[in-house]
Amino acid sequence: MTPEMAAPLVELSGASLVYGREGEKTLALADATLSIGKGEFIAVVGPSGCGKSTLMKLVTGLLPATSGSVKVHGEVVRKPIKGVGMAFQNATLMPWRTTRDNILLPLEVVEPHKRRFRANRAEYVAKVEALLASVGLGGFGDKFPWQLSGGMQQRSNLCRALIHEPEILMLDEPFGALDAFTREELWSVLQNLWLERRFTTVLVTHDLREAVYLADTVYVMSRRPGRIILKRPIELPRPRTLEDTFKPGFVDIVHELRDCIHKEHA
Repeated sequence: MTPEMAAPLVELSGASLVYGREGEKTLALADATLSIGKGEFIAVVGPSGCGKSTLMKLVTGLLPATSGSVKVHGEVVRKPIKGVGMAFQNATLMPWRTTRDNILLPLEVVEPHKRRFRANRAEYVAKVEALLASVGLGGFGDKFPWQLSGGMQQRSNLCRALIHEPEILMLDEPFGALDAFTREELWSVLQNLWLERRFTTVLVTHDLREAVYLADTVYVMSRRPGRIILKRPIELPRPRTLEDTFKPGFVDIVHELRDCIHKEHA
């Protein structure tokens, strides 16, 4: 079977989600339809409150769809799925654990690693050190979160999300709290990790440059109730560089996405 014919890893078909009880219901996501191929990197953009994070919760099974369907590997998602790594805007590293021990945490609680963790700790520590080195944090394993800059904490956060080799990586505004220079530096870190490992990735972001820099496909959502109003393939060659973000072809795509979002507020 060719990649073009392969069944999608993740598939949403007319998926909607209603929050609240009778009389106080809110339609948060409406008729969302999209598919994500194995190893694909998609970004979801749109105005605040449009349901971007809700979409992530449906894919991971943290919330069930009110109507329509959500499938992973062709199976309807009815409960939280396995094989997912997650990173958020705040690094949420445990302050009493070293960087190394924070990254080890998923291996202590996720099967099959949990049952073999004690006997194979040295092997897992070696994996952590290799991953830290790959994101420019070699030698920082013994540092505590408060000894790291915001950018270093988010590098550690990415390592923790990836250490158990998840099939799907969910990123919810992971660089949103960082300064522009650090944010752009981490785009390159994430791109390199993805090119090396090819994990399926869903990135929720407000930063259109970030979306175009990182994604194979960008989905634009309308304001609430969130609907997918544009699917924009990004056919720029990889690896992408910061210099590329100033080139006309890149800038044109960013403007196209921005215009689409602005029309929602017109």
